Amino acid sequence: MNKKQPVERYLVLYLPWGLALLFQSDPVLSYLIAWLGSLLILYLSMTGWIRPIPKDRPVAEQLMRPIFLVQIIFIGYMAVSSIFYFLNVLGFEDFHMTSNSYFSVDQENLELTAICQRYYVLGHAAFVTGVTSFMKYPDKQKYYVEKERLANILLTTALIALPVSVAFAKVPGLSQFYFQFSSLSFIAGTLALAFAIPLKKIGNTILCAVLYGSNFYQALISGFKEPIIISVLVLGVFLYPNYKKLVIVIFVPALIVLFILLPTFNKVFRENNWGGDVAADDAYTLALNAAINNDPTSNENTEWSFLVFRLSEIDMFTGFVKSTPANIDYYGFKLLQQSAIAVIPRIFWPGKPITEELAMERVYDAGVVTRGSSASAKTAFVVDAYLSGGTIGVFIALFLYGAIAQLISLKAEHLFGGYILGTALIFTGLFQIFWRGLNFEFLINAVFWSYISMLILFRVLRAIGVLKEV
Repeated sequence: MNKKQPVERYLVLYLPWGLALLFQSDPVLSYLIAWLGSLLILYLSMTGWIRPIPKDRPVAEQLMRPIFLVQIIFIGYMAVSSIFYFLNVLGFEDFHMTSNSYFSVDQENLELTAICQRYYVLGHAAFVTGVTSFMKYPDKQKYYVEKERLANILLTTALIALPVSVAFAKVPGLSQFYFQFSSLSFIAGTLALAFAIPLKKIGNTILCAVLYGSNFYQALISGFKEPIIISVLVLGVFLYPNYKKLVIVIFVPALIVLFILLPTFNKVFRENNWGGDVAADDAYTLALNAAINNDPTSNENTEWSFLVFRLSEIDMFTGFVKSTPANIDYYGFKLLQQSAIAVIPRIFWPGKPITEELAMERVYDAGVVTRGSSASAKTAFVVDAYLSGGTIGVFIALFLYGAIAQLISLKAEHLFGGYILGTALIFTGLFQIFWRGLNFEFLINAVFWSYISMLILFRVLRAIGVLKEV
């Protein structure tokens, strides 16, 4: 078990929020304190200062646990990425100051940005409190998997989960299981590849490489940036324990290049495939050429616009802070009630309200998107937390977010014999939604049914003898 730290160390997590609140009269200083506070919380939590990191595995071999990867991606996207929007509000464009006067800055927007960042750092502190409060990994496992079978089990899981996901996609009302098992297949295949390479299993390596290449290409022609970045990131994380220097040298620059090229690539791909009659393969070629050749007609302001408005959702958050509670009262438990409705599969309730429409109502009411617009701008988890109860809502919701993610990771390791199958495969494959933190309706629905899928998979693996009792 992990030794508990003094409660005072948890209070340190909330110092950045308190200081940012103290200096709220200066929105620039208040924002910077809150933003730097998230970096401090990341450092303190991942170095074990708040609570010691589990000692059952080297740090490099437990990166998929919530304290590491979930926190880095979720908090990075929620709180850290807002720096570009902040610079844009101050008058920067492409990292160059476009206005020499502080008084030409939109002061109201600047103050709203600082307010949102304070909610971000409060939510970050609550999230880490939730994770570390339940970070109690057992010394002994109840179930185990024969180590020599792990590589084949992972490959088999990838091969079986893929057609299962396709089958779910064809059944009306069960599409969410398609996304679950599609993600599980990808994670299993990537993990199997990371296992096969150091074991020098040529057949497994070739088959896994083909699976990974196919998944990566599908991500490229999806029209979304996130699957592409995740494909590279996950492989790097899985390979890191055995090839630390190689991963740092290859995968870190690769991720940087992706962030530079993807805005142009996706813009051109969508224009041709989504907005035109160009086939996906041809649109891919056009987009790749535009990104690599730095086509000025395709990337004009694209990268900066991506960093400011797409990488972070703080612009939308400011709209909600402006309207609630000034014009629209807090929602209280209404969003949770809508989430309970979303959990019921449509196959059992054909007339169930459409979740997308329920989620968009508060966006329309706040004036963030005009009613009747084709744009989809669903709220982030922290925004729904704020809309439900302001400061208290953010604290409670983000604490529960961290606590539930951690408890599910613990349960997965308990059921599946440890970290590899438990957290690296099942938790990462079925509960990847924790990385992004979507709105209440989509997140609660996905987590609930992913948990059911996890329990079913445990029963199946026990029944066929893959999981054995110690």
